[in-house]
Amino acid sequence: MKNNSTDMTVGNPVRHIVLFALPALIGNIFQQIYNLADSMIVGRFVGPDALAAVGATSSVTFLFFALCNGIGSGGGIIVSQYYGAHDDEYVKKSIVNTGIIMLFVPIIFGIIGFISAGSFLRLLNTPESILADAASYIRYMCIGLLFVSLYNYITSMLRALGDSKTPLYFLILSAAINVFLDILFVYFFSWGIRGAAIATIISQFIAASTCMAYAYKINPFFRLTKRDIRFIPSLASKVFRLGVPMSLQFALIAISAMAVQRIVNNYGTVVVAAFTSTNRIEQLIHQPYTTLSASIATFCGQNYGANKMDRVNEGYKKGLIIMLFITVVMVISMQLFGGAITSMFVSDPEIILLGANGLKITSLFYLALGMIYVVRGVLTGVGDAFFALFNGLVEVVGRFTIPLLLTQYMGMGAMGIWVSSGIVWVLSGSTAWMRLVSTRRRIRLGKFTRVSKN
Repeated sequence: MKNNSTDMTVGNPVRHIVLFALPALIGNIFQQIYNLADSMIVGRFVGPDALAAVGATSSVTFLFFALCNGIGSGGGIIVSQYYGAHDDEYVKKSIVNTGIIMLFVPIIFGIIGFISAGSFLRLLNTPESILADAASYIRYMCIGLLFVSLYNYITSMLRALGDSKTPLYFLILSAAINVFLDILFVYFFSWGIRGAAIATIISQFIAASTCMAYAYKINPFFRLTKRDIRFIPSLASKVFRLGVPMSLQFALIAISAMAVQRIVNNYGTVVVAAFTSTNRIEQLIHQPYTTLSASIATFCGQNYGANKMDRVNEGYKKGLIIMLFITVVMVISMQLFGGAITSMFVSDPEIILLGANGLKITSLFYLALGMIYVVRGVLTGVGDAFFALFNGLVEVVGRFTIPLLLTQYMGMGAMGIWVSSGIVWVLSGSTAWMRLVSTRRRIRLGKFTRVSKN
């Protein structure tokens, strides 16, 4: 049977980056269908309050997902570097040790999130009218946290090996099941947002289990022996060394999103619903950048492990060109069709108008957003653990201060929320670029975290 892994240390960089990114992009878009289906079906069949309740949970659930998925991403860097160095034994051991960690981390954070759901929502000034539904949705998501984390773990391992196709096959299947179950549970069974949450849990379980089984069948690195299955403290330490800063970065971004959500909640249900709609749309907007970043990270990780620094630099330059093309297409789309896209979630004209204007504002800043992801891909691939944490701190400072400044002290009102998103992207993108420029010599000399058996 064909092995979908790809050695990116040889061959055309653009071809590798694009061919890796395309299946990953399709997969990430289908993954967003989970959230889109929940929002669209809940918003249409249950009502604006239910849509606002789902939206009010996004920053909280993202916090717990982020804390888990950062560890998997750190393990993916280690795997890609060993794969680039053609050390098959330690590729397997890295997969195992990351997997051991990923079994325990989501259970711990899932319990914490389940217990503290109400407290988090009250901290965010969630309107009382949607508080109970929002808390229920978070608790269901925490129950399914293990499945979400395991799926993201297996996809991180496969993508580190240059395989972005295998995760796609099963994600499409589970996304279709999620939409079917959403309609069944929400519309026909009238379970409300509880039904949407249960549909997501079942779908994520299917994605995780089927992808794992198929990976075992198709990829020799997942056919493990007793010799491979053992905990190696030094290897686990490397996973934590790279994964914890990435988890903290994602967590800080989640906390910053919670700060914005707190401001949004102060404007009432209409603004919360509009913000939820645009937030779901922008999750899709992020996907081309996310997959490009993952592709660059895998490309740079494999070549960094193979000590091919010229190809690392070439991957960065080609990534910038691809990012510019993506940005132009998406800016035009949001400027012309923002209202039509927002109307997919709600029928209220006031919410549609507010959401469309928000998308027109944020799309003007997509270039800065793209820069963040390109630089993040390079620095993640070479193992710059400090950047992940630093970039998260920059975003937190921006999210805590700029929305408050624009909405309350500069008189922009609710529209200041969307303007602040763009300004934060500019701030974060600028600091990311400066970090890359200041570390180019260290990258050429191989001074960041690199694989070894010790």
